[in-house]
Amino acid sequence: MNAIDGRAALGLDFGTESVRALLVSLDSGELGSAVVNYAHGQLTERLPSGVAVPPDGAFQHPGDWLDSAAAAVRQAIARSGIDPASVVGIGVDFTSCTMLPAMADGTPLCLVDRFSRELHAWPKLWKHHGAKSQTERINALARQRGEPWLARYGGTIGLEWFFPKMLETLDEAPHVFDAAEVFLEAGDWFVWQLVGGDASKLPRSTCQAGYKAMWNRASGYPSREFLAVLDPRLANVVAEKMPGRLLSPGERAGELTAAMASRFGLAAGTAVSAATIDAHAGVPGAGVAEPGTLVMVLGTSSCHMLNATVERLAPGIAGVVDGGILPGMFGYETGQAAVGDAFDWLRRLVGHQDFAELGAKAAELPPGAEGVLCVDWFNGCRTPLMDGSLAGAFSGLTLNHGPHHLYRAVLEATAFGLRWIVEVLRESGVPVERFVATGGLPHHNPLVVEVYADVLGAPITIAAARQGPALGAAILGALAAGPAATGLSTAAEAIHAMATPKSGGQARVVTPNAANRGRYDRLYKNYRALAEQLAEAERK
Repeated sequence: MNAIDGRAALGLDFGTESVRALLVSLDSGELGSAVVNYAHGQLTERLPSGVAVPPDGAFQHPGDWLDSAAAAVRQAIARSGIDPASVVGIGVDFTSCTMLPAMADGTPLCLVDRFSRELHAWPKLWKHHGAKSQTERINALARQRGEPWLARYGGTIGLEWFFPKMLETLDEAPHVFDAAEVFLEAGDWFVWQLVGGDASKLPRSTCQAGYKAMWNRASGYPSREFLAVLDPRLANVVAEKMPGRLLSPGERAGELTAAMASRFGLAAGTAVSAATIDAHAGVPGAGVAEPGTLVMVLGTSSCHMLNATVERLAPGIAGVVDGGILPGMFGYETGQAAVGDAFDWLRRLVGHQDFAELGAKAAELPPGAEGVLCVDWFNGCRTPLMDGSLAGAFSGLTLNHGPHHLYRAVLEATAFGLRWIVEVLRESGVPVERFVATGGLPHHNPLVVEVYADVLGAPITIAAARQGPALGAAILGALAAGPAATGLSTAAEAIHAMATPKSGGQARVVTPNAANRGRYDRLYKNYRALAEQLAEAERK
């Protein structure tokens, strides 16, 4: 059976600006793909109704997710030339925590006419940072009460997470909170739309719940008692406004409805996997099935994912979840809130049209950007401080420095932030033995990986797949279809079958420049010292 006539899986990768559809043969690589931008993009200035969005706000239009995904799937099918009936499974990864309030029939609250002008009725994008005070309240109360779940998140939960965003709605728009019948992650909402059914059976991802909503397989969500003390109106929120069944990524959430099959150009009854977080999908998409490998998903922000056979509670991690990434292992999530975003901000700030000239000049500079040092907290610090209120900084600037010095300093700062994360994991007893880079940046910006390898003092493998999260989502779709449809019995078997290059691009290894190591060791100490000064100033 050749690649065109054989079975395939579909991965849908929902990013900040667009969705990617990727069709993958179960044994012969990528067949076709397409990317479609969201019509409304990011709603960071105004809602479609004209209502102004505050500086910390970031929203999206839920209609864009379905419209763009349907268009992308049809384009990918046309480019691949496959029979849609050969698609046996669909996997979905999504930015997280992107959450929305909805009605019990799945209608997003923002699409109900009387709520179209209400900010908190719209989906809050992962990068929405309006819930600062709510996050502080949750953390303070959890520490005061000694809540056991807090240690799984390094002692601090993040302001981008589920409960802070929901509490923000309750505080600032209680009428919106009261009208909402369901609060859920966007990835879960999308899967729910694909498979249908009533709210009581909607498929919720254990990955999204575990890393962003403090859910645990043994103990569930934070207790009713904790939520009641946080705000009496939240006492029954899990039972009343968070219905559904919890499924692991790769588990079958249901089958594609006839209506959605018609809209997407696929066959009704196609298996659909429970959703996963976009960065987490990058682990199987990078071809990684073994423990001890840190998969660096480098994009707008960066998530650094690792599977381990041991559970250790490390400070400042974004979570450790049993089976959170792949079955049978403890999945660790860490991350940096601004990487590609910070590079692009700097590019725009200095007036460059693209990165070509900026990157070429930065590459000619020695380590240390000729005296310019940066702390990369331009969208807060995720790991290890979990503080979205922190801001970045430059030091050492003189009249002799130019845009390329600033750019290299930002790039090096993100490498220092990564090294800090690796040290936190290792010092906590979590084995970090190998590094794999995936996502858009490693393929489009080779200087990033070169600097990262030098700062870490270790080789970095650049995954062959240029569409790692989408490939990972497709692998989960194949798992949802089951071995009878695919012949693939385990996650490891599916990863090795679908993510190992058969032709074309191969994985590339970037080795560190030993001559730079001592210089970067000293610069890293300076970075940590400056970071501590900034964090201490914020605490005052």
